[in-house]
Amino acid sequence: MIAHQREIVMLLGIIAGLTTCALWGLTFVAPRAVSPFTAWDLTIARYGIFGVACLFLMINQRFRPVGMAPIRVLIGLLLGGAGYVGYFVSAAFAVKLAGAAIPPVIIGTMPVSLAIIANIRDRSAPWQSLALPLAMILIGVAIVNVATIGAADLSSTGSIILGILASSVALVIWIIYGLVNAAVMGSIDAPDGLQWTGLQGIGAAIGSLILLPLASFDLVNAVSGSEVSRFIGWALLMGLAGSWLATWCWVVASRRLPLALAAQLIVAETVFGLAYGFMFEGRLPSPAEAIGVTLQLVGVCVAVAAFGKPPALSVAEV
Repeated sequence: MIAHQREIVMLLGIIAGLTTCALWGLTFVAPRAVSPFTAWDLTIARYGIFGVACLFLMINQRFRPVGMAPIRVLIGLLLGGAGYVGYFVSAAFAVKLAGAAIPPVIIGTMPVSLAIIANIRDRSAPWQSLALPLAMILIGVAIVNVATIGAADLSSTGSIILGILASSVALVIWIIYGLVNAAVMGSIDAPDGLQWTGLQGIGAAIGSLILLPLASFDLVNAVSGSEVSRFIGWALLMGLAGSWLATWCWVVASRRLPLALAAQLIVAETVFGLAYGFMFEGRLPSPAEAIGVTLQLVGVCVAVAAFGKPPALSVAEV
């Protein structure tokens, strides 16, 4: 009976985690879909809508962080501001400085890095069970990006070094976000998921204010009505689904799954993002992309199977 309940909890967590990744994957195509508006414009609108939606929902008492300790409220706000806006700014500057090839490789190691750190901390799975899926995910990330790396211009060493540093900052931000969020959700007095999502949304909206100087105010009189409508549509989609719903689903997954497993599920964000990109570009994946994505998917499946095994009984329990 206990094993059956454990399986149901894990299944719900996996579904929530994959839903998060499917929604986060929209980030791979949204900036291209809103042209001539920029990624900065979309980010400001997206997180602004995220925050306003959270404030609106707090009209209902169920969504308010009532009775939450001030330090926990501050952590929730910081996770939204730094975890979302800080990560995006770091990743954006990394691409600007080092090109489109190197940052995805560095940031793409996040599921593996976070899974290793989480398992060192929690010991939620034996290392021999994690070695194969982590290796497959890492190799898959490298293969997907190998063609882009080969075509990269590596002539500007200084700019590339700064880009690598920015990529590393983005990687560290997401690892810290994952660890802190999982620690809060795994605590005995864990906050309600809807309330925790609301705090992060408000934090993301506050953080997005620092990007206002980068907004394309000069486009106001230069864009057509259809372009404005398309931008508003994508901003609403990314703010409500890609941010609010995705964050709530991730909170649900963090409560039900070991972080060492949840971290590996984030690989699905890249897979969904690539699939959306292929549809947007109207093409099939290249052989390298197909092989790399397959390795990542198989790696995640192997990880799920490893965590799905019931823990071994001790001699005393037998």
